[in-house]
Amino acid sequence: MDQFLAFTVVGLSTAAIYAVIGSGLVLTHTTAGVFNFAHGAAGMLAAFAYWQLAVGWGWPVPLALAAVLLVLAPAFGLLVERVLMRPVQALGEAERLVMTVALLTGCIALARWVWDPNTARPLTPFFADRPALRLGPAAVTWHQAVTTAVAVAVAAGLWFLLHRTRAGTEMRACVDDRALAGLTGADPLRAGRIAWVLGIQLAAIGGILIAPTVALDAQQLSLLIVSAYTAAVFGRLRSLPLTFLGAVVVGLLEAYLAGYLPQNDYLPGLRLAAPALLLLLALLAFPHRRLRGRDRRLVPVPLPGRRGTLLFGGSVLVLALVLVTVLSEDAIVPYGTIFALGVVALSYVPLAGFAGQVSLCQLSIAGIGAVVWGHLGAHGELWALPAAVLVAAAVGALVAVPALRLSGIYLALGTTAFAVILDRWIFTLPAFDVLGVRIALFDQGSVIVTGPDLFGLHLTSPAQLLLLAAGCLALASLGVAALRRGRFGRRLIALRDSEAAYATLGGRLLGAKVAVFALSAGIAGLGGALYGMQLQTVTADQFNLVAGLPIFLIAVIAGLGSVGAGLFTGIAFVVPTQLLGELGTWAQDLSALLIALAGMGLAHSPSGIITRLRTEWAPLARDRLLLGATGAVLAGCWLLAALDAVNGRLLLAVALAAATALRIRAAARQQGPAETPLEWWGVRRPWRPEDGEVLSRATAAG
Repeated sequence: MDQFLAFTVVGLSTAAIYAVIGSGLVLTHTTAGVFNFAHGAAGMLAAFAYWQLAVGWGWPVPLALAAVLLVLAPAFGLLVERVLMRPVQALGEAERLVMTVALLTGCIALARWVWDPNTARPLTPFFADRPALRLGPAAVTWHQAVTTAVAVAVAAGLWFLLHRTRAGTEMRACVDDRALAGLTGADPLRAGRIAWVLGIQLAAIGGILIAPTVALDAQQLSLLIVSAYTAAVFGRLRSLPLTFLGAVVVGLLEAYLAGYLPQNDYLPGLRLAAPALLLLLALLAFPHRRLRGRDRRLVPVPLPGRRGTLLFGGSVLVLALVLVTVLSEDAIVPYGTIFALGVVALSYVPLAGFAGQVSLCQLSIAGIGAVVWGHLGAHGELWALPAAVLVAAAVGALVAVPALRLSGIYLALGTTAFAVILDRWIFTLPAFDVLGVRIALFDQGSVIVTGPDLFGLHLTSPAQLLLLAAGCLALASLGVAALRRGRFGRRLIALRDSEAAYATLGGRLLGAKVAVFALSAGIAGLGGALYGMQLQTVTADQFNLVAGLPIFLIAVIAGLGSVGAGLFTGIAFVVPTQLLGELGTWAQDLSALLIALAGMGLAHSPSGIITRLRTEWAPLARDRLLLGATGAVLAGCWLLAALDAVNGRLLLAVALAAATALRIRAAARQQGPAETPLEWWGVRRPWRPEDGEVLSRATAAG
């Protein structure tokens, strides 16, 4: 009994922290209409800032707390509201989701860049020098008592703010109809600012309270938010009392699992994955209109032409040949992942771009494809590659079953929970038997991956594997383009536009969702297998949730409806990382930070950058003379680089500059001379006989 009470005290203390963080999530969602995926990351930054002030610089604890909670956290909240969220407020829910995912990625990268993750930074609990309080046979530390008191104060303060103050009434009114609330005298901008400031402050409080009990690690602290997600979903993202109840359930569940879970090799990960499992169950158990997401503004999905698609596929192969002939064998390995990760990113196009189903677990599913190929294709058996695709597709179909009831932000939450379950539990399992079949994943270590046997040739060299990955990306891109032009592609577009209308017109939602999830998961599984071949050895950490977020962001930046998003993502993810990596390991975090900043610029181009690039470079593609000149310049640079006659980076700069100059020239040639204003006829150009009639009509109309 004493042990049970001790675990209960620990669980309630942890629940108080989850309640504080979860209440901040609910506050932001119910007042600003945004579910903040970066909520935990804000608390993580607050914990690091508090450590820096109180421990690193030796500030007094009260002064450090005041600086973080009263200065830094409100300033960060105002920055997020003004710079990031306000520009996308008029856009759809998907764009706001992407913005918060970009903020999450940026916060983690920033923390790793500023604070070396290899250095331990312990934090002392509050009042650690005082003896514990006695609650019957159980002992309650002062830190636990302070945590509980803060949670109670936060609950009372939020209830009073939302129900007994004019500011709270404005905040609740603005989320339902900002325009109508403005007509009644409310200030939607002020309500949004207050919501973001208070939400970030609550995240900061939770981060500081939980930091002494866990390692001060950027990724771990940011993902503790999964428990707060569960608490918020218990409250259906609008009820603070139910959110606190959900926090109690999560906190006690974690404590009891830590104390009573049997000790073996298969269950430790279950305790870590329990909040994610509970989140998934909560999403399915609470049918509510808000759990189906809000309306969103849709961007057009381009229809790829056959000629352009074939040209794109050929360009992928040409790029692969360029890399093989220009790069050294050592450099081919990292740059070869361009095409493998491009296949993984391509899996977002039919799923999110065509069908509008947001998934954040694609890289985790790619990990399944990698381990299946690693085990079944250990000796290069080619049949193991389609087997890896089929197993990944089956997992995608499994994910699609709960997806039938979820959409928008809630589907993103569900796929996030699935990725965390894979990361923390499934991928950590040792080998086990099911009905006499031996199943092994990462087997608590790494998996050796080899290349396949293709037409009697065993592909082992990095160059051969790069060409294989490029060929797979080209074929997969052609297949996705054909899908978009076909009947099923049109059905997916209709599903994205309106699920209700799709079902009303006779469409089968379950069948369509299962098919598109399975298709995208199969593509991701293929990409994971190719990625493993390039790396030769893979671990579970390479396929976790945080590792997949930058890939998702770049795919969104490229344009989820564009078939070229796969290649664009591979290039944008790998090339800057490798170039900056030459400056030191710290530069890799800088690369992730730059990706996050690019994702935060989504409001300026919600349809994707590929659409803009296609528009800008179309004049050059239509000008045969200048297009030929561009091809000649690029071929010359390729030849010089292959012969190692000139520095490769210099040639790359020359090629880009020449191509850009020729593009500008082509655009100028097709625009023709500028139209001369009517009032300058006869001055800037010669007078024509027909100008008199035009001038008379213009004068009469005026």
